[in-house]
Amino acid sequence: MKLFSLLSFFFLFIAFHTLAKETWILDKDLSTIEFELPVLLANNVKGKFKEIQGLVEIDLETKKNNKAIFSVDINSIEMNYKKYKNLLLSNIFFDAEYFPKALVDTKKFSYQNENILNLNVELTVKGITNSVPFDLEVIHLAEELVQIKGRVRFSRTAFKIGIGKWKNTSILKDKASIDVNLFLFKE
Repeated sequence: MKLFSLLSFFFLFIAFHTLAKETWILDKDLSTIEFELPVLLANNVKGKFKEIQGLVEIDLETKKNNKAIFSVDINSIEMNYKKYKNLLLSNIFFDAEYFPKALVDTKKFSYQNENILNLNVELTVKGITNSVPFDLEVIHLAEELVQIKGRVRFSRTAFKIGIGKWKNTSILKDKASIDVNLFLFKE
């Protein structure tokens, strides 16, 4: 009887903690991840990634140890300067042959306000990982659908995006931005 009580408690404990966590999956068709890089005396370089993946795990009870991870396929890039796409994918900028994915990882995060999140995330580009601040707005569209909007700004030279003569920031500026408009469904 004691063993039965112990096993029952164990299974209830596991079930409770499993229920407290929710997994939200990215809707790849609705979601967008876009970037912009200022250029002196010309149109800014703008583009978006067509292939993105991601998920979020939220602990509704404690609001701690939450996790989100998103990736983009660098080769899926579409941009306004189409004739420079091969240059952008080359080792001078993204080096897509050796680093085909860019990644945003929140690691474990906590939150108090579920509508506005101020996170420091790990951004990985070209195999280089740096912590960057990321402010996000979470919009609850339905019980099982949320929209996450935000912008992250970062130094392209910190990730060696632009080497050789392209490292110079007088024409192609250093501060790049990524705008996210993500839609997630509860799994």
